[in-house]
Amino acid sequence: MHLYNLTLQRATGITHAVHGNFSGSKMQEILVSRGKSLELLRPDPNTGKVHTLYTVEVFGIVRSLMAFRLTGGTKDYIVVGSDSGRIVILEYIPAKNVLEKVHQETFGKSGCRRIVPGQHLAIDPKGRAVMIGAIEKQKLVYIMNRDAEARLTISSPLEAHKSNTLVYHTVGVDVGFENPMFACLEIDYEEADTDPSGEAAHKTQQTLTFYELDLGLNHVVRKYSEPLEEHANFLVSVPGGNDGPSGVLICSENYLTYKNLGDQHDIRCPIPRRRNDLDDPERGMIFVCSATHKTKSMFFFLAQTEQGDIFKITLETDEDMVTEIKLKYFDTVPVAVAMCVLKTGFLFVAADYLYQIAHLGDDDDEPEFSSAMPLEEGDTFFFAPRPLRNLVLVDELDSLSPILACQVADLGKQLLSPHLVEVF
Repeated sequence: MHLYNLTLQRATGITHAVHGNFSGSKMQEILVSRGKSLELLRPDPNTGKVHTLYTVEVFGIVRSLMAFRLTGGTKDYIVVGSDSGRIVILEYIPAKNVLEKVHQETFGKSGCRRIVPGQHLAIDPKGRAVMIGAIEKQKLVYIMNRDAEARLTISSPLEAHKSNTLVYHTVGVDVGFENPMFACLEIDYEEADTDPSGEAAHKTQQTLTFYELDLGLNHVVRKYSEPLEEHANFLVSVPGGNDGPSGVLICSENYLTYKNLGDQHDIRCPIPRRRNDLDDPERGMIFVCSATHKTKSMFFFLAQTEQGDIFKITLETDEDMVTEIKLKYFDTVPVAVAMCVLKTGFLFVAADYLYQIAHLGDDDDEPEFSSAMPLEEGDTFFFAPRPLRNLVLVDELDSLSPILACQVADLGKQLLSPHLVEVF
C-alpha cells in the first residue's frame, strides 16, 4: 500500500521559473515551480495568453531549477534540485504530454540539509556540465554527454568540496568551448567560528571563487579566489566565446561590479535610486533577480531591484575587454523571484504576470547611467519612476498569494488588540 496526500487546490505561488525549447519545436515554453509541483506554460505568440500544458506533483520541495541544452541539440532538458538528496534530469515528451525522468542520481540523505547539495544549481552555457551545491561545504559536478544513440548520459559526480564554507550563489561562466568553469559566492567562516571575541567574524569577507572542470583529467580545481569589497547576493553570467567578453556581474548592496579573469580590470557602477524616495535613504539597494537576452549581434540584461524597478544593463567593450557598464531605467513591475525574456518579445515576470516588450528603451529620453561618470565615493545616481512605457501587460495568472506587505499595527483604542495590516 502506498499513501500520499493531495490538496484540494494546488499551490499558486511561484518559487522558480526557467524557459527553453522543452518540446523540441521552435516555440519556447516556461517551466515554473510552485513549491511542490512543476507546471509547464506556453504563451500564445499572437495573443500573449499563457496556457498550461502540463502540471505534475513532485511530492517534495523543489529547491532549484535550471534548463540546459547539449551542444548541437534541438531541445532543452530540465535539472531539478530538491529535498530528495538526488539530482534529477527531466525531458518533456510532447507526444505523451509528460515530463519523463531521464536520469536520477543519489548523492545524499533526504531533507533540506545544510551540507546536502540541492540548494544551488549552475549549468555550463554549452550544456557540458552541471554543478549542484549545498548551502555549506559540498559541491558536486556532473559531466553531460551523448551516447552512440544520441541519448543523454551523465557521469559520476566529481567533488569540489570546501570545508567551513557557506555558499550564497553559483553560476556557470561562459568560456566558449574551453574547460567548463563555475563562479561561486562564498564565505569562509573557519576563523570566525573559533574566535570568541567576534572580531574575526566582523572582518570576514565574502569571496568570489572560480572552479574549473578539467575535461581531460576529470577533475575539479579551485582556479582563482578573490575577496569582495561589498557583500553580494547573486551573480549574473555574461555571454562569452564568440558572443561576448565572458565573466560575471556581481550584484551587491548599492553596487554592480563586472569581474573576469586575466588582465580585465574591475568595472563598478552604483545602483540608481529613486528620487524623493519615501523609503529609508540609508538602507542599501540590491538586485533580486535578472534575465539575459542574447542574439547573434548583441546582448543585454534586465535586472530588478527589491522595489520592483527594472534596469536595462549593457556592457561597452573594446577588443573583448569591458570598459564600461551602462544602466538605464526600463520600467517598474511587481517584485519577482525570476524573470524570463522570450524570443517572441515577451517578458515573464514570476510574480504571476506576462508582459510584452514594446520598446527596448533605446530611443527614449530616459537618462542613461554609466560607470564612467564621475561620482564621489558613496554617492549614487537618481531616477524618477513612472508608469509603464516599454512594457505592456498582456496576461495575468491567478494566484492565491498576492500579499505584498504585512505589518502589525495598533489601530486605536476602539480595537483592543493589535491587528495585521496587509497590502494586496
